[in-house]
Amino acid sequence: MTGLPVPPHETADCGDWPWWQGPEEAGWHPGPLAELRREAAAGDTAALMVVADGRVLHAQGAVDRRFNVHSIRKSLLSALVGIHVAAGRIELEATLAQLGIDDALGLTEREKLATVLDLLCARSGVFHPSGYESPWMLSIKPARHSAGPGTTWCYNNWDFNALGSVFRHCTGADIFEDFAARIGAPCGLSDFSPARDGTLVSLPDSRHPAYPFRMTARDLARVGQMMLDGGRAAGRQVVPADWVAASVAPVSEAGYRGAYGYMWWVERAGLLFPGLLVPPGSFAAIGVRGHVLLVMPALRAVVVHRVDSDREGPSVSLGRFGRLLSLLLAAAPR
Repeated sequence: MTGLPVPPHETADCGDWPWWQGPEEAGWHPGPLAELRREAAAGDTAALMVVADGRVLHAQGAVDRRFNVHSIRKSLLSALVGIHVAAGRIELEATLAQLGIDDALGLTEREKLATVLDLLCARSGVFHPSGYESPWMLSIKPARHSAGPGTTWCYNNWDFNALGSVFRHCTGADIFEDFAARIGAPCGLSDFSPARDGTLVSLPDSRHPAYPFRMTARDLARVGQMMLDGGRAAGRQVVPADWVAASVAPVSEAGYRGAYGYMWWVERAGLLFPGLLVPPGSFAAIGVRGHVLLVMPALRAVVVHRVDSDREGPSVSLGRFGRLLSLLLAAAPR
């Protein structure tokens, strides 16, 4: 017997992630973490995992269960694109016209002036019908032809899905297999299988399919840790460090949601989630109904929040997640 306290992980299976023996060992405060556990258990949180300095600080729920990541998929593709940009296979300034990218209703010459970088930043100005969109996304989509390429930010699935087509066109690779090989393997993902957990979803109004991933919280935490470490994992550079830095720069202002970079949500003046200010430099991948991968470099911490969105009903709003996050921040070292 060592006399060390048992980590309060309930039955959460974090795989081969190392654990802190207790929050005090990591310099965090146990009281707010206990309240966080109670608050998460009282709502629709299916899994919650917090990693601090590369070790598990807090875990509860089904951290080993694969759920659809929803729009977190976009941030995963962003990291992949960065690898291929560095290798010269994807050119950021290439236009849709140069790449031969079109769509069902036919893009105009002006729309085809949008570049790969415009797609990454959600600034293409192409408001052609798409799909796989939440009600909020549909509500903010402007009228077609209302903006020119690069002039307006809009969280627009046409951009994100067309970027998937650009990726396949330029690399000849399958998104899911390439992710597993170039990011999953070096990051040590234990649960993701490209054949089982990645699917292209055809859309009725667009030629550009969605590309949903299914992943566990403990695997998403590995991706977050790699981003926190400047693109490094297992002693190697997985994603170029300059790409990581550029991806999470605040390219476009997003109101109370902070800012937007290369398919990552980015803290701006502390804004990112309702009801609190997050530490400077924080960034997140966010999916509908409460799926969040949050990286807080100021605290050397990664947070993953999941909801069982395979069922009708369960949902955690951004405001509700902000309440959970405020409890976590109250526990942070001072």
